[in-house]
Amino acid sequence: MGTTKTEAFTEADLTLATYAKALAHPARVAILRILLERSLCICGDIVEELPLSQSTVSQHLKELKEAGLIKGDIDGKKVCYCIDEKAWKHAQLLMQQMFASYTSCGTNCC
Repeated sequence: MGTTKTEAFTEADLTLATYAKALAHPARVAILRILLERSLCICGDIVEELPLSQSTVSQHLKELKEAGLIKGDIDGKKVCYCIDEKAWKHAQLLMQQMFASYTSCGTNCC
């Protein structure tokens, strides 16, 4: 198995890739939309809104949490999830910087 050579990339690129990987599944995008609409959400509520099993939703929540885009607090038997505002703003900044850096090559582009 080859190495990823992560040391060859900037911290910003590695972080952006982590955010992008977390956003790369439609279920995770849907979960983020639910959290953005409600500001706070309990896992059971998310399961009720998606055509996925509770264990599948939990796995997607885990991926989003590991990427840092959401955070969760344990309240008894429930886990309450919300957007991690600092990470969300950082992801937004990194994406904006990357998209803003594009300059058109005109009609001579491939």
